[in-house]
Amino acid sequence: MRENDPVTSATRQPETPAAALPPRLIATDLDGTLLRDDKSVSERTVAALAAAEEAGIEVFFVTGRPARWMDVVSDHVHGHGLAICGNGAAVVDLHGGPGAHRFVKVRELARENALDAVRLLREAAPGTVFAVEQTYGFYQEPAYPKLHMEIPDNLAPAEQLLAPDAPGAGEPVLKILAFHHELDPDAFLTVARRAVGDRATLTRSSPSALLEISGPGVSKASTLELCCAERGISPEEVVAFGDMPNDVEMLTWAGTSYAMGNAHPSVIAAASGRTVANNEDGVAVVIEKILAERL
Repeated sequence: MRENDPVTSATRQPETPAAALPPRLIATDLDGTLLRDDKSVSERTVAALAAAEEAGIEVFFVTGRPARWMDVVSDHVHGHGLAICGNGAAVVDLHGGPGAHRFVKVRELARENALDAVRLLREAAPGTVFAVEQTYGFYQEPAYPKLHMEIPDNLAPAEQLLAPDAPGAGEPVLKILAFHHELDPDAFLTVARRAVGDRATLTRSSPSALLEISGPGVSKASTLELCCAERGISPEEVVAFGDMPNDVEMLTWAGTSYAMGNAHPSVIAAASGRTVANNEDGVAVVIEKILAERL
C-alpha cells in the first residue's frame, strides 16, 4: 500500500538479467509497480498478464494492500485467482469479487507481539500513532491520519484495540500501522527496526513516515516462497517486480527481479535488473520480452 509518488527518475530501456531457468511464475507488486499512478491497469498490461497466463506462467499479485482493496485487479486474476496481501500476512482467493474474497492462508501478528511493538515504538519515537489491520476489520487511534480514505470500525488507543476483549478480538491481526508526523520515512524505519527487534517484521511502502508491522518472519518473500513450494516452483523460476522497501526481500529471493524506473534506491540495489517506470508499463515491457524469447 502506497501513496504513489516517483522516487527516482525513470530509465528508458529495461536492463534485463538472464534468467537461470524459463519462468513459471511472475510475482508483481501493485502500487507504483503494476498500477499506474491513477491506480489503473493499462490495456497493455492487461494484455501482457493474460498472455503470460495463456503461456502457462502463473501471475501472483503480491501487495501490501488489504484484501478489501483488491478490486482494482479483481478482473485480471485469471486462472488460480490468488493474491498475497498485507505484505505476506494473507493469501486470498479473489474469485468471489470485492467483498466476497476468501482467506486461503493467514500468517497473523500475535497480539502480544503487536502490543510489544506499540510500547517500544512509543518509547523510541514519541508521537507515533497506530492503526490495526485485521482480516476483515480496520481500527485506528483517534490521532491516526485519514490516509486510506475509509471509515475505521473503531477509534481507541492501540492498547485497547489489541486487548483480549477488544472489538474483533476473535479475528486475526494481519499487521499494525505506525505513522509519525515529523520523522523522515527511512529514519523512522531504521529507528523502529532497532527498537522492535525480532518481535515483528517492519517495512514501509509509502513515501510518508508510515510503517507496516507484521508477524516475525512474515514478508512478501516468505509467503511467496511458501506458495511456490506448494507448486514445486523454485526461486530460479520466479520473476519479480517491485518499487518500495517492502519489496526488497521478494526481489532478493526471486531468481530474476526488476526494480521499476520509479523505485526506491534500496529496491534498485536489491533487484537483478531494472525496467521502466510504472506509468510506462514497465511490468508489461518485461513480460512481452519474456514471451517473445519463448517463441
